[in-house]
Amino acid sequence: MNEPVHRRTPLPARGKAAPRSTGRTNDPERTQANILQVAETEFGEKGLAGARIDEIAEATQTSKRMIYYYFGSKEGLYLAVLEEAYRRVREVEGQLHLEDLGPEEALRRLVAFTFDHHLHHESYIRLVMAENINRGEFLAQSRNIQELNVPAIAAIRQLYERGVKEGVFRKGLDPVDIHASISALSFFNVSNRHTFGLIFKLDTRSPAYLAQRRDNVVEMIVRFVRKP
Repeated sequence: MNEPVHRRTPLPARGKAAPRSTGRTNDPERTQANILQVAETEFGEKGLAGARIDEIAEATQTSKRMIYYYFGSKEGLYLAVLEEAYRRVREVEGQLHLEDLGPEEALRRLVAFTFDHHLHHESYIRLVMAENINRGEFLAQSRNIQELNVPAIAAIRQLYERGVKEGVFRKGLDPVDIHASISALSFFNVSNRHTFGLIFKLDTRSPAYLAQRRDNVVEMIVRFVRKP
């Protein structure tokens, strides 16, 4: 097994030719982004062991050689997909402008966003589930996963401290614990939708069920943080 790389391979130095792509674009960044998008679905559906580089290459109109050139190995591509999935959600979180809202409204927006993101990105949930089955083996090799998640905790800490200062939120809570509670309540609705729905005979994909569940998750977090 090749040793996985930890980030996307830099573009070649001048004078060093990259492998010829079978695709229609000469834009390396666009090519890499397309590979990552397709690979997220492939790894999410089949896991690291079952995913096929051949299928990713065919779907992206590139080649196995091109994929290995950019990411070093199958494991390197898998790690890059994991990092990109985390980076993307943190990037969107940064665009919520929580600092422009009152503490409780900001918290409600953050929880609702997390719920909606997980609901509409099942591949992301599957990736996280698979990496937990691997006991975090590949994510532990990432050189920047910690840095990617710093903004998420910083945003929660800032809105929580504002809420405490304004007398809206109760004291003594840990921002990481708040983040864990938001993630857990949002994650379960996707990770366990099939088993939970079968056991309790619920249509866990119906708009009515999801709307009610979303409202309940938001309310649970707010009541947990709100000052009595």
